[in-house]
Amino acid sequence: MKTDNVVQQKSYAFAIRIINAYKYLIEERKEYVLSKQLLRCGTSVGANIEEALGGQSQKDFFAKLTIAYKEARESKYWLRLLRDTNYLTEEQANSLLQDSEELLKIIGSIQKTLRNS
Repeated sequence: MKTDNVVQQKSYAFAIRIINAYKYLIEERKEYVLSKQLLRCGTSVGANIEEALGGQSQKDFFAKLTIAYKEARESKYWLRLLRDTNYLTEEQANSLLQDSEELLKIIGSIQKTLRNS
């Protein structure tokens, strides 16, 4: 994916990592419930950012960005839960948690800029 949009790039890369974590969880760890929750919210971040970029107005853009922010927060929850129940190792989870935290900071910064404009 070639784009100059940082949040678009990072959310897409995050979705790929989430899909790979999901495949690991179902194939290696035989975990089917929590992993599905993680898959849904983790891939939804980028999908909502894509929708925001195609928004018809600034209000529409902000609304989709807000959903992306919520989905990134939910991803953090499931990642912590999977780590703390030993489905993911500390290293696996913390790497993904770091990515979700970075996305939250970027999205939050965009939201703040929009609110102040």
